[in-house]
Amino acid sequence: MVSVCLYFEVHQPFRLRPYSVFDIGKSEEYFDDEKNASIMRKVARKCYLPMNALLLELLARHPQFKASFSITGTALEQMRLYAPDALASFQRLAATGRVELLAETSHHSLSFLYDRDEFAQQVRAHTQQLERLFGQTPSVLRNTELIYGNELGQWAQRAGFSAVLAEGWDPVLGWRSANFVYGAKGAPKVKLLLKNYRLSDDVAFRFSDRGWSEWPLTVDKYASWIDDANGNGHVVNLFMDYETFGEHQWEDTGIFAFMRALPARVLAHPHNAFATVSEAARNDAMDELDFPSYVSWADAERDLSAWIGNGMQQAALDELYRLAPAVREAGDPALLERWRKLTTSDHFYYMCTKWFSDGDVHRYFNPYESPYEAHIAFMNVLHDLALRLNVRLRRKGGTDEARTPRARAFVTQTPSAQLRVARRDDARSGGDRESSTQERSNFINTRSLSERGA
Repeated sequence: MVSVCLYFEVHQPFRLRPYSVFDIGKSEEYFDDEKNASIMRKVARKCYLPMNALLLELLARHPQFKASFSITGTALEQMRLYAPDALASFQRLAATGRVELLAETSHHSLSFLYDRDEFAQQVRAHTQQLERLFGQTPSVLRNTELIYGNELGQWAQRAGFSAVLAEGWDPVLGWRSANFVYGAKGAPKVKLLLKNYRLSDDVAFRFSDRGWSEWPLTVDKYASWIDDANGNGHVVNLFMDYETFGEHQWEDTGIFAFMRALPARVLAHPHNAFATVSEAARNDAMDELDFPSYVSWADAERDLSAWIGNGMQQAALDELYRLAPAVREAGDPALLERWRKLTTSDHFYYMCTKWFSDGDVHRYFNPYESPYEAHIAFMNVLHDLALRLNVRLRRKGGTDEARTPRARAFVTQTPSAQLRVARRDDARSGGDRESSTQERSNFINTRSLSERGA
């Protein structure tokens, strides 16, 4: 018996406005409300509303059909502000009882890599948001961008989650198949559900690619590949961005017609079924999987290089998380929320310089002309936020100003010139900033790709 587990990620960041050095100390309007509203309404029109209507249709037509979602807190907030009809349509899906919602960080952050206290608070905040809006308490965890390592499984067990999603990456699996459920190393109570990246990406990335040898992808062809898992697996995990439907793959590619026909064809096989993520995790674990290094679902490398692959990204992240204890100590909810919106992983993705095989992906919904512009805008905003944080802490009283960062010039080499951007240094640290960044890089990249067999 093979259970098809459809899982969709819904996310939109709060993009920054063009925030210049001349805005520092003068404006705390960091986010581009007009652009964020425009993009959310566009995606709601092209993807969320039509696809949610289609799923409701399929749920009514096929009693065995099920699906799962993770919807970030930033996406939920933007829907509340700019597309309440989209939020209501997700609530209707959840009310059917056959659509499961997963927990993740509220702000789609990389906090697990940098600040475990912040990670726990964001997961808790997201769980409370799901309980309030949908009446569901999630039992399965999905980290930002499917980032997973052994320590996350152990954290999930302590937090009471029954399963975690991860990429079914060949260097980790070795001879094994992603079409089985596995145990998390060091966390015997946690199951791992692994993305079948070949079948998932056939829809998410290759569906409309006329240069692909399997184009056009018909329902019968695709379902036959799912059928082949019978006898060779218990689950087929199809994990993808929800924006695949209508946004990445436009309606005129036939993507909605494909999805409308898929459940009936899958269920035509007597040994096929659909399952939510928690139902899929009830299968026995076939083996324990070791993730000694972090793996994600991003880019060709499936590592962390999309967010921490260059000095700009590492510096921005390091300086951002240096502020975390002081921001939480300040006791200013509005300042904390602005800081948390800066933790969203997209800001660092925009700074990525991998402009080759993954270039088109990195440009999608990217508001910047270059990664250097993304870095400058982000650091300018962070500079202003740190100034305001110092003011809050002084007003609170009894706080040594040395607990917060002070500005210093940071020179970034670019292909054409040197760009001077605002940078922060922790007054408590007298250490070399380059060595600090290197230590962070060494901590995250505990083993090289070659050691993992990539």
